[in-house]
Order: sequence, then structure tokens, then C-alpha cells
Amino acid sequence: GLSECPFCGAAAGRELEAHVRAQHGHLLGAPGTGNGDQLYQCPMCSLTCTNIQILEEHVELHLEEHNVSEGGTMKDLELAQQLQSEEDKWQRSEEEKREKEEFKKLQRQYGLDNSGGYKQQFLKNMEREVNRGRMQPFEYHKRKADMMECLAFGIDDGKTKTAGIIEALCKYYKNENKDVRHVWLSAGVDHFHSSLGDRGWGCGYRNFQMLLSSLLQNSLYNDCLRDATLVPSIPKIQSMIEDAWREGFDPHGASHFNNSLRGSKAWIGACEIYSLLTSLRIKCQIIDFHKPTGPGGTHPRLFEWVLRYYSADSEGGAKVVCTSKPPIYLQHQGHSRTVIGIEEKKNKTLCLLLFDPGCSSQEMQKLLKQNNDATSLKALRKFVGSLKEKQYQIVAVDGVLSLEEKAARCCASQVLTSEKIP
Repeated sequence: GLSECPFCGAAAGRELEAHVRAQHGHLLGAPGTGNGDQLYQCPMCSLTCTNIQILEEHVELHLEEHNVSEGGTMKDLELAQQLQSEEDKWQRSEEEKREKEEFKKLQRQYGLDNSGGYKQQFLKNMEREVNRGRMQPFEYHKRKADMMECLAFGIDDGKTKTAGIIEALCKYYKNENKDVRHVWLSAGVDHFHSSLGDRGWGCGYRNFQMLLSSLLQNSLYNDCLRDATLVPSIPKIQSMIEDAWREGFDPHGASHFNNSLRGSKAWIGACEIYSLLTSLRIKCQIIDFHKPTGPGGTHPRLFEWVLRYYSADSEGGAKVVCTSKPPIYLQHQGHSRTVIGIEEKKNKTLCLLLFDPGCSSQEMQKLLKQNNDATSLKALRKFVGSLKEKQYQIVAVDGVLSLEEKAARCCASQVLTSEKIP
């Protein structure tokens, strides 16, 4: 390369010009020396010169070129590195901004953005109703007072509850003669739907209320639930889950919520329901249907599992079986519902019966009418082709735990709480 001396091959780098002058100046000769007969060859490019002065000037040009290109290359390189560094820094900063925005969005979506909880949302939505002329100020103040009283006692106000649906369904199926071969129903369950205070995030809590409404009517669970004789309010359920975390249940899940639910709009799922029930000494399990098991992304194994759950204890071929089984909590990404029974059609297909917290009490009360027909059951019925989420989890209750069993499950929940269906 040009950084090597053309005369002796020494590595001279940027000092090439000084090196040539100091070490090999005598070879360049002095101006005006030499005769026209002698030829001088450039050591850098092999050009032949007739005059040593011309050769010297020629070599000088090579040296100047080398200095300019060296300096230029270094400057270009430094500039390129600087520009790349600035580009990397800008990209990192943009990436951090995007990550922060995404994180804030997720926090907002899952109610972890400190924007208040049930009480704040209830009051805000009522104020909006008053401003739009849909609610009178006196009604606002009455409902606010009622809500504050219910929250103080930790009980649900019952305004979104519909009772007696299971009994009405039992009558309906006894008279239905078309295509249902068998139907199994949960023990009595009240339906609860989301209200002004929990719209958009309260489904997990509402499904827990449905499950609890059934357990409270079952004497087997009297001892476990002696401290919860009435269905608790959503803020109360939040504090009950926090109590379960404090006992040591599901530390991984608790850390996701920073060990705090009260005063937030945090979504809960199967793990929180499992921890809460187990902390109350209610025996339950999570079953994870982690991938479809049928064509078109369907989950026939989920339906078969529910059928086994309800039909396990029933004997004989009765068409309508009102079991003593509690309902099942059913979770998928973004929503949860309550399984309250299952139909087996004459053609052997299965159909789940679901209570959805998103369904209003006006809609649910239609099921209480004497002249029930198949259209009013449409909101409850879900066939195999209707459940096509990638993954489902269920929490199923099955008896009572001893204190020792509860402690063992608490330890186990610190590692694993769900069983996967392959």
C-alpha cells in the first residue's frame, strides 16, 4: 500500500513523506543534476523520467496524493462512524418510546394504569348519564349512597343479578321434545352482568360471583364460606385475591399485578380464580386446553371434558339431570364466561350452555318466562364450531380441602397451577 516506503518497503504510515526525505533524499538527487542520457524510474509507479528533478517533482505528487487520500479516508470514516452512531442512538430512543407507549397501552387495556377502579368508574359513568339527561340528579345521589353502603359492607348491590334461570331451564327441557336427547344442568346459579362500575373489565369478577352464588346454595361449602354468606362486591373480591397472594398463592401472578388489585380496573383470569377458591379451602383445578383438538381450530376435547364433569355422578337415562355440580369458570384471551350445563343432541353433537357477563339482565329475564322457546336460549347455546379461540382454560370446583391439602396446594401454586390436556 502507499503507507509503505517505495524505496525500502518500511511501514511509514502517515509519516511516509518525512521518511522518504530523511532516508532516501539522496536518491532523489538535487535540482538540475543528471544528463539527458540517463533514465530515472519512479519507485512508486515505474514511470521513466529523463531528469532527476522531474522524478523528484513526480514523487512529490505521489506523496501529496497519499496525504490527501489518507486524510480524506480518515475524515470520511470518522464522519460515517459519527453518522452511524447518531442513527443508532435515534433508533434506540424511538424503540424505547415505542416500548413505553405499548406498555402504557397494555396497562390501560388491563386496568393497571392507576386510572381508578370500580368506584371511580361507577361515579364517572353516572355523572356522564346526568350530563346527557339520562339520569336525574336525585337518582345519582341515591345510587351513589347505595353504592357507598354496599362497598362499605363488601357486598354486591344485586342490581345486575338474575336468579331462577336454572329452574326455568329445567322446566323448559322437560317439555322440549325436538332434538335434545340429554341435558345436564349445574346446581342453582344466579347470573350477574357487568355494570357502570366494571364495564369493559369486570367479566372475571362477575363469573366468580356466578360460581359463588351456586356454592352458597350448597351445604357442602357452608364451612368454607361462613365468612362470605352474601355475594361480595368487586372491590371486596379484589381484596380477597390480595389476601390469597399474602398467604403465598401464585407469587408469579401476584407480581404481574404488583401485588395490588384494589382501586384498579385490573383484569383477572383463571389463575386468580384458582388462588382465591383454594385460599377459601374450595377444591378446584385448572385445565388448560392449550391448542385446538378438532378441525377448523375447534376444541371437541373441551366439550367432552365438560360432559364427563356433569355426567360422572348421574345414573340412569333421565333426559333432564339437575346435578349438584357447581358451574365451571371458562377463560379465553380477553373474556371469560360461566358454563352452567351441557346438552347432548339426538345426533350425538354437544352444546355448552353459558352465562355471559356481557349479557344484560333484561335479556336474561326473558329466560324466566313460561313460554320459553329455542330462540330465547340462543344467547346461552354454544356448539363446537362456536368456540374457536386458540386456547381455553377452565376452573372446575370439586369439593372441599383440608387445611393440610390447602397448604400443599399453596406450595404447588408457587410452581405450577394448571394441567394441560395434550
